[in-house]
Amino acid sequence: MIRTATLGDAQALLDIYTPYVLNTTITFETEVPTLSDFTQRIKSIQQRFPYLVLEVDNEIIGYAYATKYKERSAYDWTVETSVYICQDVQARGYGKQLYTVLEEALRTQGIVTMLACITYPNDLSIEFHKKMGFEHVAHFEKLGYKFNQWRDIVWMKKVINSYF
Repeated sequence: MIRTATLGDAQALLDIYTPYVLNTTITFETEVPTLSDFTQRIKSIQQRFPYLVLEVDNEIIGYAYATKYKERSAYDWTVETSVYICQDVQARGYGKQLYTVLEEALRTQGIVTMLACITYPNDLSIEFHKKMGFEHVAHFEKLGYKFNQWRDIVWMKKVINSYF
């Protein structure tokens, strides 16, 4: 079941996110956010954009959301998207389910472009986004430093609504 996140979901979502912070370069965050900070992030994002959770057997196993790409109003039609799935249940189609619902919600809001910022290398995420209809639009070298190593990022883009 996919539903809108509640603030009461924050601990479960933080539990999913924590291993990504501590053990991967998928996020450039280097310290695990506090529960209070994570709760505030959910609240802030939901003021404008969808923040979705996926439950299987009444257990949250993943989440996806969109955030403002940039602050200037000319960017109001563009969002950056994120999806996180419990690491022990990846590659089972859960990310696709979340992104499909997220995309439809964003389309309904009139969003034109979805962006994904992906640490490189990350073949699984790049292939996932390609399958979801995203195209590779940029590659920046040595943009983040984590685990004593420089990391590149790639940007992928999907247009989901017509231009005006």
